[in-house]
This record gives sequence, C-alpha cells and structure tokens, in this order.
Amino acid sequence: MANIFSSLFGPKRPVVPVIPLNGLIMASSGGLRRSGLNLLGLSRLLDQAFTTKRACAVALLINSPGGSPVQSAMIANRIRELARKNDLPVLSFVEDVAASGGYWLACAGDKIIANPASIVGSIGVVSAGFGFDQAIAKLGIDRRVYTAGESKGMLDPFLPERAEDISHLKALQKEIHDQFIGMVKARRGTRLKGSDAELFSGAFWTGQKALELGLVDRIGDVRPVLQEQFGDKVHIRLMTFKKSLFGLKSGQMGIDQSDQMVDAALLKLEERLERMRYGL
Repeated sequence: MANIFSSLFGPKRPVVPVIPLNGLIMASSGGLRRSGLNLLGLSRLLDQAFTTKRACAVALLINSPGGSPVQSAMIANRIRELARKNDLPVLSFVEDVAASGGYWLACAGDKIIANPASIVGSIGVVSAGFGFDQAIAKLGIDRRVYTAGESKGMLDPFLPERAEDISHLKALQKEIHDQFIGMVKARRGTRLKGSDAELFSGAFWTGQKALELGLVDRIGDVRPVLQEQFGDKVHIRLMTFKKSLFGLKSGQMGIDQSDQMVDAALLKLEERLERMRYGL
C-alpha cells in the first residue's frame, strides 16, 4: 500500500522557508504598530520557519540598511538558537543592501550569498544629530534645563558641546564597535580576507568586492542557489505575517488605522534617508 501511495503522489518535496528581513532595525514602539525589524515582531515568524515540516534549511532574505545594534544582536542570536535547536543550516541572501545592522543579520547565516551589485559592510557605529545652541542664541531664546546628576543633560542639542561628553560617546561607540567586530570574526573566521583596518573601518562595498574580502561566500540569487543545493523540486516557501479580515497583521485589531499610516510613513522616510547613505 505504501508503494502504491508513493507511486501515485511521489516523494514529498524538501522545503526551504524564506524569511524576509526588510527595512530598518529598531526597537518596538511598545504597541503593535509596524515599527521596523525587531525581535518582538519577528519571533513568531522565526519560530514558524524553523519548525516547518520537511524543512532542509532556512533562508534569510535581507534588505536592510541597519539600525539598532541591540535588536540586530537579539534577532541574530535567536536565529542561531533556533538553527541549533532544529539542526537546520541557515543561508543569508543579500538583496539591495546588508549594511551595518543588516550585515549583522546576514552573519546569522552559515553562508552569505549576495548579488554582484549588493551593498555589503559598513561594520561600524554612527551617532548623528544637530546642534541648535547658536540658533537659539540668535533668536534670544534661553534654554532652561534642571538636572540631578551632572551628566544628565549630556549631549543636549541646545547647549554647546563639551569635550568630556564627546569622549564618553566615543567610548560607548568603541565598545559597541568591538562587539560588532567580535561577532563578525566569530561567524566568518578564516573566511575573512581583508585587514582589520579595512574590514572594520565602516566602509561598504559591492557584493563582488565583498566576496574578495571574505564578507560573503558566493554570488547568486535565492532560487537558483537553493535549487542547486537542494534539487530542482525544492519548495521555496516565503514566510509572511498572516493578515486579519481588515488587512492588518494578525494581532493588530483595535489599532487606529490613521496612527498606523503615520507610523508607517515616518518609518519609510527614515528608511529612505538611511538608504541614501549607501547611494540607494
């Protein structure tokens, strides 16, 4: 009977769940509105992907200019935890960009595959802002801030910069940068070909150059690479959030749609500005 069933329906196809990781990486807003990539929003999708029946691997489809180092680390750590628990290899595919935190996510894969024109790298830490102290002085405006703790008003954009504040910020940046470097070295190991000064300068490269530097393993695209590795009959399953009756992500009922639209528009603007840093 088993042989008859097999002859009628054929062997079951291997499955590769594909998890899209698109956009800025940032902490959750605390509600259920769309707020970029973060572990809270991705947890269910990651669990579903790694427990998919007949899964022979999990693929990450990355298109992110970066963002929060904390969320980048948390997402990557969760991916590695699930990979070990379910004994599944992870393949990272870079689309337009995997820069800064986006590259951190890519390193969660056992192999990284990029397009020749992908933007890869930017292994560094940046803080940006504006100073308004001269502007308010010209307008005759007094800035009145009262604190308990002499450093509580550190880096106030309405006050002149202090050398000790800048030194403190740079020390924090160096600590986070060192964590980023340590993670890349732990995941990429001897595959890295460039010098530390070059690889960890914060520079970014095309996928082709990243291959030469050992930041990626090969050039390719999702479907042909997965078919090459798992056979032409492999079922590539794109993992997406389930939609409710009203078109919202599952669990978002009761949220004011106008708030959601404004939140999404602001996120798109922020993401667009970040992508412009990489010429995208």
